[in-house]
Amino acid sequence: MNWANRLTICRIIFVPVFITAVLYLRLDVAFVVFMAAVITDGLDGYLARTRKEKTKFGTIMDPIADKLLIGSAFISFSLVTGLPEHLKMPVYVPIVVISRDVIILLGGMIMYLLAGDIKVRPTVLGKVTTFFQMFTIISVLLNFIYSSWMWNITVALTVISGLDYVRIGSGQINEKL
Repeated sequence: MNWANRLTICRIIFVPVFITAVLYLRLDVAFVVFMAAVITDGLDGYLARTRKEKTKFGTIMDPIADKLLIGSAFISFSLVTGLPEHLKMPVYVPIVVISRDVIILLGGMIMYLLAGDIKVRPTVLGKVTTFFQMFTIISVLLNFIYSSWMWNITVALTVISGLDYVRIGSGQINEKL
């Protein structure tokens, strides 16, 4: 197993540690764990590219690790009690974020079943959305008073990028059929 895949596995292991820290209202610890996860995310991609060690495992597990971390953060922030009111996310935030990812996953499965070959690549809009999702998590962890602005921008970007992926996927299916 290469180093990039080891870092991806570490990021998955960080998820329950992060959730536990949030549940115990240790946002300082959650921040350190989240930042370690962000760093390992960048580092595993860098190592896989520069060492030419891209693997099927990494291609599948890297985005899953990202989605586990981001999704669990949004769910935790909306369910945990004891957070200051300006940090407690409304339930629509994790619903939108997770629904988009589920729709993209199901769309990819449908594309594979209908067309056999799929080419799902991250778009610039998708990367911007992921950046805002991570920045929203950081704003909550740092007790930013205007975190609600961040999560509402994130929700808007999440919806727009989700629609963009649906548009791209529909076009690919139409080309194949």
